[in-house]
Order: sequence, then C-alpha cells, then structure tokens
Amino acid sequence: VRLPILWERLQPVLNQPLDPDELARLKESVTAMRKAGLGVIIDPHNFATYNDIQIGTRIVSYADFADFWRRVAVEFGNRDGVHFGLMNEPFHMPATQWLPAAQAAITAIREMGAKNLILVPGVEWTSAREWARASASEMIKVTDPGNNFAYEFHQYLDSDFSGTHDTCPRADDALAAISGVTAWLRANGKRGYLGEFGGSGDPACLKGIADMVSAMNTAKDVWIGWTYWVAGDWWPATEPNNITPTKDGDRPQLSALLGPGLDDKSCAGF
Repeated sequence: VRLPILWERLQPVLNQPLDPDELARLKESVTAMRKAGLGVIIDPHNFATYNDIQIGTRIVSYADFADFWRRVAVEFGNRDGVHFGLMNEPFHMPATQWLPAAQAAITAIREMGAKNLILVPGVEWTSAREWARASASEMIKVTDPGNNFAYEFHQYLDSDFSGTHDTCPRADDALAAISGVTAWLRANGKRGYLGEFGGSGDPACLKGIADMVSAMNTAKDVWIGWTYWVAGDWWPATEPNNITPTKDGDRPQLSALLGPGLDDKSCAGF
C-alpha cells in the first residue's frame, strides 16, 4: 500500500516535533496494514511543497525537508515492511532544484540508522515518459549510504498522461515509456518502482494495464514492484481508476493487473 500523507498535517510547524495525534493515527494505520501482511510506503503527497511553497526556497529549505524525514525515520526506521517514498510528484521545478532536496532527505534518514528502502522520484510528476528529458541527467547523481533505494516513476495511459480520463488512447506510448526507463535502469545498474499507473474499465485501458505489468514482470532484474492508483473507501465510485471492490465483486482492472497465469504473489513488489 502506498499510503499518502500530508507533510503539513504530520508536522504543522517546520523543524518542530510531529503532531502526536496525527503520528498516532499514522502508526495505527501502518500497524494494521502490517498485521494484514501488507507492505507500506509512507508517501508525503505534497508535490515537493509545504503549504504550497516549493522545497529549495527561502521559506522551505532543504534542511527543513531533511528534518521532516529525520523525524519520520526515528518513528518508522527499520520497521519490517515499511518503506519511505520521499515525495509525491515534484513538478514545476528543475531537477537541479529537486536533487539537493532528495539527497538531503536520504542522508538524514541514513544518519538516523534507518535502513528502509527509499523511493526517489524525479521531476515533471516523476513521469516515466519525461524521465530522459527532465530528470535522468541530475537524478543519476543520487547517492545512498545505505545502498537501498530505487527510482520511482509514474505513468498513465490517457490522452495527456494525467490519469484523469476514462479512455486510454496513449497506452502504447505509456508502454514505450516503461521500456525506455527499463533500458535506462539497466544501462546504469539501478532499480525502479512504478508508484502510480491506472485506468478505467475501458478495454484499451485494461490491455494497457496488463501490458505494463507484463513488461515489468519480464524485467525483474530492474523493476522491484509497483502500486496501482487508486483504491480506498474515500474515493467516489465514479472515479475512473478506482479499483476498490464493489458490492457486486471486483472491478475489471484487477484481472488486468493479475494477468493470465499470474496471481498476487507473482506481482508482489517486495
């Protein structure tokens, strides 16, 4: 489960302790998921901002971001099955601005002795399609003293790759993006994780989802796993990508994810 949180809610004041009530709620959620046998990715869903102000500015510094992750690492460091997704979808910033933020957070996490897997996004919503153009040349410079990180990519299949439409006319382009990233990971000896992808029950979307999963399953030397977007009781039934089961049973996207001859263990990320 990729579990979205808000930085401002968990840490209402920069460089100050985490909010005890919100921390308790997060711990309760993580404990319940682990008890159910699920791995958990803690995901600050902030788009590289704090109160809509970008990291790497006078108001929200790299040190502020490192402080946040230092405190999270103290609470969740070395918990089995708990992973750290540094940030959801940095955008409208160059990779030269984002890289120091990611590096500061990684360093802070390791300084706390936490060995958890770290997922490192790029910029431009960490789009697989935009990786070579926008992120690759800078994000290849990431260093991890714990040697336990993977790059996180997102990739949708609709007309503008946003995941907000119920048709998937660019499924072939999305698959090509995954293939391109696979080649980049292999060439550089790195690992990748597909943090977001999804589509509606439209046949083209279902085929596209299945093709993407198949591509990753045949490249497990570089792909360590994936999480589908989106599920959860708070999402409306009309959300095209919603995979939460209904009173009538599973949605068709689940079969596309599992694929012919596969089961849930075949697709496990960790």
